[in-house]
Amino acid sequence: MKPSFLAKLLNNPFEDPGLYVRILREGRALMFDLGFTANLSARDILKTSDIFVSHTHVDHFIGFDNVLRTCLRRDAPLRLYGPKGLADSIEGKLRGYTWNLTGDYPLVLEVFSVDSSTINKSAFRAEKSFAREDISTDPFNRILFSDSSLKVSTAILNHQVHCLAFSMEEDFHINIDKARLSELNLPVGPWLSDLKSAIRKNKCDSEFSIDGKQYDFAELRDIARITRGQKISYVVDAVGSEENIEKIVDLARKSDVLYIETYFSDEEKDRARQRYHLTAREAGMIARLADVQRVEPVHCSPRYIDSYQKILDEIKDAFGK
Repeated sequence: MKPSFLAKLLNNPFEDPGLYVRILREGRALMFDLGFTANLSARDILKTSDIFVSHTHVDHFIGFDNVLRTCLRRDAPLRLYGPKGLADSIEGKLRGYTWNLTGDYPLVLEVFSVDSSTINKSAFRAEKSFAREDISTDPFNRILFSDSSLKVSTAILNHQVHCLAFSMEEDFHINIDKARLSELNLPVGPWLSDLKSAIRKNKCDSEFSIDGKQYDFAELRDIARITRGQKISYVVDAVGSEENIEKIVDLARKSDVLYIETYFSDEEKDRARQRYHLTAREAGMIARLADVQRVEPVHCSPRYIDSYQKILDEIKDAFGK
């Protein structure tokens, strides 16, 4: 199956965590965490429609300023999601700057803060010098974002503060049957994207113009094959408690890739408890219990730069794949 999502870490495992995910063939991207973001190009940042912040410790949030500066003149809103207090943190960041020359700037920041059973929406508009507007409070059902092609779900974990873990999941995957395409003498082209969109939106009355000839939905539907969608999960900064582990396993279950913190070796499990982090062995165990296809370590303490193989061995041993 050709992937729909192409993910890359913002930095190496010993630096600030963060994940950038391109949604292929849609010209947009999602970002998970806002650590050091200077390794992203302006083009990459401007493609980002939604940012999911686990929590606002400095190594997960310091990149906000770089993203803001890059996006100041863009027309589309930038949506940010995070735990309770995210809007307060963004408001504090914005108040640190002077905005007297942004009256004609179009940027709007839409901020969604999760507080157990509710999600609170706020907005900050460049034209209003980013003055905070609290817009709504709605029930929260674990799904932060969804559209016709994917959804992002979350779990609230304990890192002494609330820290969000995320999964990004395609509803289903559409594969084009090239043999059937050839049988019908149909060329590859932009119309295939239109067909996929019609399938996702269940627009059975759609029509398509291909090389000057008109086709209706029913004539083309059988060139597409529906399979299980791609799933990526991202987990950082959580103590290895039974409650946290159950939540992570439930969220990440059957992921194609689980990006998960491995901050300490299991030899320092007591230290991990004190600092509210996972060990590498706990990360591998979670990946096994969640039955993921692949586990990728992130957010490892710099103390293991010269002994990183120990971290990898602990994950592999506990994961068992």
